[in-house]
Amino acid sequence: MLEKIRLENILFLDIETVPEEENFNDLDETKQELYSLKTQYQRKDDFTPEEFYERAGIWAEFGKIICISVGYFTIRGDIRHFRVTSFFGDEIKILKDFSNLLANHFNQPQHILCGHNAKEFDFPFIARRMIINGISIPPKLNLFGKKPWEVPHLDTMELWKFGDFKHFTSLKLLTNILGIPSPKDDIDGSQVGHVYHIEKDIDRIIRYCEKDVIAVAQILLRFRREDLLVEDEIVFV
Repeated sequence: MLEKIRLENILFLDIETVPEEENFNDLDETKQELYSLKTQYQRKDDFTPEEFYERAGIWAEFGKIICISVGYFTIRGDIRHFRVTSFFGDEIKILKDFSNLLANHFNQPQHILCGHNAKEFDFPFIARRMIINGISIPPKLNLFGKKPWEVPHLDTMELWKFGDFKHFTSLKLLTNILGIPSPKDDIDGSQVGHVYHIEKDIDRIIRYCEKDVIAVAQILLRFRREDLLVEDEIVFV
């Protein structure tokens, strides 16, 4: 079934998120209290809410999107390219630009969104931040009323699970066992907040995000038993 999907109909994506504010004390008292309650189970007695705030970027209620990278295949005869681009800067602009991409180029029934652990993280995070920022949710992200087989989403981690719902496999591990160059050769997700708020190096984060998108596409190619992308086939736009 996976082999029947045209590669050109898949939009691969990855997002990078950080805590909405640089420091816990930048939150107002109500938000601090709400964050404390939200993270109580994860923190237990090991961390104070302030010490745990560096992880706030994993929750859409306390984080924000700083980059969405996407990639898509173009195939002309026997010539294959994978085009990669990124949206970054102000979060509202990121979300609107991404929504426009979906509306103008990936809005047909055959179009599918694909990411790694994206059903649990990327897709709902984007939708929640759109609601928070007063942006209309595109049909490809609005799952209300859809039956499971009508949801236009692929998740490479879910594909790897083969129905084993207890199983989590990181992108780094999956690329390693499938013989794909690791995208995690510079920073990892736990460092993005520091690179953004302290180092203020958005270009480094964009490169990291784009490498993840390429890695997801490579994984899907392996699932389909097709040749991996080589450097000359990847185009940054």
